Amino acid sequence: MKAKILTRSAVAAAVAVALSAGYVAGHNNIPAPQVIAPAQAAALMPAEAAAKTGVPDFSGLVETYGPAVVNISAKHVVKQTSSRGNGASQLPIDPNDPFYQFFKRFGGMPGFGGPGGGNGGQDRPSEGLGSGFIVSSDGYILTNAHVVDGANVVTVKLTDKREYRAKVVGADKQSDVAVLKIDAKNLPIVKIGDPNGSKVGQWVVAIGSPYGFDNTVTSGIISAKSRSLPNENYTPFIQTDVPVNPGNSGGPLFNLQGEVIGINSMIYSQTGGFQGLSFAIPINEAIKVKDALVKTGHVDRGRLGVTVQGMNQTLANSFGMKTPQGALVSSVEPGGPAAKAGLQPGDVIMSLNGLAVTDSTSLPSQVAGLPPGSQAKVQVWRDKGTKDLTVTVGALNDAKTASAKGDKSDGDGASAQDARLGVAVRPLTPEEKQDSSLSRGLIVQQANGAAANAGIQPGDVILAVNGQPVMSVQQLKAMVAHAGDSLALLIQRDDAQIFVPVDLG
Repeated sequence: MKAKILTRSAVAAAVAVALSAGYVAGHNNIPAPQVIAPAQAAALMPAEAAAKTGVPDFSGLVETYGPAVVNISAKHVVKQTSSRGNGASQLPIDPNDPFYQFFKRFGGMPGFGGPGGGNGGQDRPSEGLGSGFIVSSDGYILTNAHVVDGANVVTVKLTDKREYRAKVVGADKQSDVAVLKIDAKNLPIVKIGDPNGSKVGQWVVAIGSPYGFDNTVTSGIISAKSRSLPNENYTPFIQTDVPVNPGNSGGPLFNLQGEVIGINSMIYSQTGGFQGLSFAIPINEAIKVKDALVKTGHVDRGRLGVTVQGMNQTLANSFGMKTPQGALVSSVEPGGPAAKAGLQPGDVIMSLNGLAVTDSTSLPSQVAGLPPGSQAKVQVWRDKGTKDLTVTVGALNDAKTASAKGDKSDGDGASAQDARLGVAVRPLTPEEKQDSSLSRGLIVQQANGAAANAGIQPGDVILAVNGQPVMSVQQLKAMVAHAGDSLALLIQRDDAQIFVPVDLG
């Protein structure tokens, strides 16, 4: 099975023609709407009745706000590589470029080392297509940062065929939001909504330029909210099933009131095309970025200096909590803001400045919104009770690589096997401590039973049990013996620390 890939949904112009036939096909044979007799309708529950009444009419929304949605052309000048070798090496763009995967999947670009050859060593322009929407009548436009990343020339085309050369006011890669400015007046604009008021299951509409087809309208529902994605820690995405394809990047996501609640940004796909999973940046997050970019040209974000993970019932039981909630701190950066405030691995962050932390995915965006240098009140769960701490918020760009330093205990030098936990462990040698930058820990030699069922592997280093540091084999055995039906092991695997819930049953 092919690997599933999160893909930015910008598209190269060269792809549009190749896929147009496939796009148009498959939209025939639309099934007739289902007719429900009055007697049947009366028997339905309210939610069921609403589900059977058909889809809403989006035409008024499109007529009113469609003119504020624009097509964006971003031109890049790239160095062509050799026309020989495999297809990946022939692509004229860096593998980190957001357009790279699309060129790779669709067989390269004509004239660029794909079918048809090319002129090796020459500079050639490539053109990427995306979408955007006008947020002020004097010409400010929102789109995705990856749409205009590295572009030499950005052109904006309106639905009435007017074209403008756009200036990139600023682009923030962390949030994938960019602000453009065109020299025009009295432009049509969108209405900004509140994504916090939206609900899972509500209808939403996207307008954009998939594969270069200008002002294409698609619809669907909100599938989930506050979705955390790999390498996208600071954005609580809105997940939808709205058909979003390459070229929709940067386009608006509307609710039925005609308000923009998000910017379409990514798709989850095996092929590079729509497969029922698309993700939008909440518009309230994007507006904060836009205001900062217009005012200062950059975005300041807060930082605590912790790594967190989600809670489940087993972890909650291990830490004496009735229900799983909050964000579990698995590591604390030495000398960072959190460490200076007294946060420890094993703390569960319950609230930040009085606002509840519902889970680990909501915390990064909450912290990022704090001004660096400000004071933040953090409530944590520790030792089966709450504790209030005050943190001086750091700046995200000051982040340092975490390294563990502390006491120099070598443990007791013995190795032992704990039958209840199902591990054979020994203390780290001085050389292993130096190589791993750890000051303590027990390395797992064998894992079976409860530990193996929980995912513990040979080579993992056990650092703590239920938040209490482990200094020796005897201490680990005592902790396991006095544990209840479950415990939480803090382990280090490779360069990451994580709590693993273990059901001792």
